[in-house]
Amino acid sequence: MTHPVVAEASRHGVIAVLRAPSPDAAVEGAEALIRGGVRALEITYSTPDPASVIRELDRRHGQDVLLGAGTLTRPEQAAEVAEAGARFLVSPGSVAEVAEAMRATGAAVMLGALTPTEVMRAAQLGADVVKIFPASLGGPAFLRALRAPFPDLAFMPTGGVNPQNLADWFAAGAVAVGAGGELTPARALAEAAWDDVERSARRFTDALGAVRSAQP
Repeated sequence: MTHPVVAEASRHGVIAVLRAPSPDAAVEGAEALIRGGVRALEITYSTPDPASVIRELDRRHGQDVLLGAGTLTRPEQAAEVAEAGARFLVSPGSVAEVAEAMRATGAAVMLGALTPTEVMRAAQLGADVVKIFPASLGGPAFLRALRAPFPDLAFMPTGGVNPQNLADWFAAGAVAVGAGGELTPARALAEAAWDDVERSARRFTDALGAVRSAQP
């Protein structure tokens, strides 16, 4: 059975991957993204104390924003961020101990993979979504090729996604895309350039709107 959060992530289309230099910067960056129309947020463990960020954003927005946590590399991280309000958990790879801890929370599980063998491993470990990372290495054509042997898996490419190629990723079969540096530039987060983050979010939401209006 498909995890309900997968359908919600698909409705949002774009998941912002937020790597901020401080918890305060992460919260303010998230608010700028929300103002720009991006309401699915992955707060990564590259950000100091991501659980506090998720807890604050959950307090402010509740179910109006889809909150998740990313860059999970240790089992104990899963419960920490799930208890803070993360509804989906993302790991850059597919490690059994980490995947098991992620599944135990009841949150949607997104495991990283690149090769067909890694995709099979992620599916075996119970991934609700397979995160193709770094997707920039193969581009949309690579995702399309992967979907041939794995038509029933949900894929989320992350890395190298931008407004210009958004349509190509969805045409290749992505259920959603993860966008990091193109959406939340490190410079903007470091310099508190929140207007820049909001403008970036609007470029993505405009591109997503164009993709959806073109669909039959």
